[in-house]
Parts: sequence; C-alpha cells; structure tokens
Amino acid sequence: MIRIVIAEDQRMLLGALGSLLDLEDDMEVVGKAQDGVEALEMVKLHQPDICIMDIEMPLKSGLDVAEELKNEACKIIILTTFARAGYFERARDANVSGYLLKDSPSEELANSIRIIMEGRKIYAPELIDIAFNKEQNPLSDREEQVIHLIAEGKNTEEIANQLFLTKGTVRNYVSVILDKLEASNRIEAISRFKEKGWFK
Repeated sequence: MIRIVIAEDQRMLLGALGSLLDLEDDMEVVGKAQDGVEALEMVKLHQPDICIMDIEMPLKSGLDVAEELKNEACKIIILTTFARAGYFERARDANVSGYLLKDSPSEELANSIRIIMEGRKIYAPELIDIAFNKEQNPLSDREEQVIHLIAEGKNTEEIANQLFLTKGTVRNYVSVILDKLEASNRIEAISRFKEKGWFK
C-alpha cells in the first residue's frame, strides 16, 4: 500500500484529491495538511511514501517544505497551477520526484505516483519547454537585493540604510530595475519579477 500525505491550502481540492486517491486499491491517504508547517508535521508523524504538495501555501511554501525534506525517504510531488521556470528549477534542486500541473487528468496523478514509486521522476511536459526556453533574470546581484527589500515593504531610506548606500543611489537602482523589468512602478516590478519565478 502506498501511503500518501497531501498538502493543499484549498480545502475543497484537498478533500477531492484525498477522495480520488483513496479510491485506488494500492493507495491510502494517511494525512492532509493545509499549510507547509502542517505538511512537515504530517510527514514526520506518518512517514508516508509520497507527499503531494501545492507550492503557494501559508506559513511555508511547498518548495520550502521540499527543501527541508530533501534527504528524507518520502518522495515529493509538487502539484501546482504554476508552470514557472524559477519554481521548476527550485523544485529540481530540492530533488522532487514529480512536478505536475493541476489541470492534468486525475488518473494521470495516480499513474505518476506508481511510476515515481518505481524510482523514476515525472515532470509535466510544459515545464521541460519552459526550462529550455526560459528568460534569464536581467537584474544584477545588487539590483536583486534592492527588489527583495522593496518586496519586504522597505522605503528608499530604509533600503539605503540597510545596504549602506545614499538615497540617490537607491533611486537610481530602482529606476534601472523598473527599466529592465519594463514596469511602470515598484508594485508592477515585484509582480513581474515574481511571475518569472526569479524570487529565490
């Protein structure tokens, strides 16, 4: 019997996934979590064979959890709506066994679980295309530091103090960031940077 933990913050989807997999003769859902911290607890408590996780969850993301479980016996399957190169790269670095999209047919998930239990890896075909054709992050290391601080809600003065720069230099960096990301303001820049999967 393949023992499974599911982590998904949308309660209806969590219930539906659990019911679908429980219908399989060789599978048993032993735990359901609604956030990343609960997912870690469930894996430690139940020692499942497989943990299926969404990426964007409260407290800890699915990728955070995958990184923490990298050396555990439990195999990780990321099940998400996001076919983003940055997410996929992080998932591969965390050695996940599968990265599937939520619009895949349900029987495909059960078959993927069986294949992964045989020691193979499964990635959605769309992700392979994205990985090969992905855009490079155009920001320099310093510009990345600045956009991370902007995303944390820090203003020009706070960024200047933290990075030991003048306010004028920070404004220049922000201007270059907006230009490189083709964004008209800071919020749009953060959104675009996140969409591309460049936030590490």
